[in-house]
Amino acid sequence: MTGNLSAAAVWPRPPELPAPVFSDQRWLDAVFLHWRIPQAIAAAFMPDGVRPDVFDGSSWVGLIGFRMEQAGLGRGPGIPYLGSFNEVNVRLYSRERNGTRGVVFLSLDANRLPVVLATRAAGIPYVWSRIRHWPPFPGGGVSGQHGNGGAAVAAGSSDEFPLGYSVRRFGSSAARSDFTVVPRLHTAASDPLSVFLTARFGMHGSFHGRTLYVPNSHQAWPLFGAEVHQLSDGLVEAAGISVTGPPESVLYSPGVRTRFGRPRLVGPSG
Repeated sequence: MTGNLSAAAVWPRPPELPAPVFSDQRWLDAVFLHWRIPQAIAAAFMPDGVRPDVFDGSSWVGLIGFRMEQAGLGRGPGIPYLGSFNEVNVRLYSRERNGTRGVVFLSLDANRLPVVLATRAAGIPYVWSRIRHWPPFPGGGVSGQHGNGGAAVAAGSSDEFPLGYSVRRFGSSAARSDFTVVPRLHTAASDPLSVFLTARFGMHGSFHGRTLYVPNSHQAWPLFGAEVHQLSDGLVEAAGISVTGPPESVLYSPGVRTRFGRPRLVGPSG
C-alpha cells in the first residue's frame, strides 16, 4: 500500500479547537460519494448567515457512510453501546462570510434510537434506521484499525474487496440505500476536489431559529480513490435533491479520530 503523504501535504491546517472539548470519537470505514448540483439548489438549504461553498463552478451533495466508534463526552472514554454505531448522512457544503467552511446536514441516519432522540431534540436531523456495514465487521477485506495516536490505518492486503452500507428506514415506503465501493489503496487521493470535499472542520445548522457552527478538528484523512461497486440510493432524493448518473467523486478512508469543540453563533446574512 502506498503512503498518503501527498494528500497530507496539501491538507489545510486544522483550526485550533475552542475549549472545552465536547466529544472525542472515531470515524472508520468512511465511503464518500459526491455529485455536482447547481448552486441555487444548495442555497435553498443553507441556514441564515452561510452560503453554498463552490468548487469548479458547482455545489456538491454527498452521500457518506461510516462507522462511529467510541464516541464519548468530553475527553472521556467512549460510551458503551451508544458510542459505537453506523451512520449514513446526506450533506452539502457551506461557507460563512468570513471564509469559515463547513457542512450542512440534510439527513443523518443512525441505528441507535437513544442517539437519534437526543440529537433530534437539539435540532440535528437524525433518522432512526437499520444500517448494516458491508462486509459485516469484523471480517475480511478492508477495515479500520487503530494505529498510534488513535488514527485509523488500513488493514489487509487486498484493495479489491467491496465495502459499504445498507440503510433501511422504518416503514414500508420509507427511503432506503445500498452502496458499496472498491477502494484503490494504491491510489492516494490528493487532488483539490477530494481535499475540498473532506477537509471540513465543522457543521452549520439551525438551532431554535439561530445558526450555529459546531467545530471539530482532526488530522488529514488517509484518503484513497475508489470505484462504485453497487449503488441504489433513495436518501439523497428523500432529502429534497435530485441527482442523475454515477457520482463524480468516489473516495474511501479507513478513518480518523476527531474532537468537537464549543459551538458559536453565526451572524445573520447582511
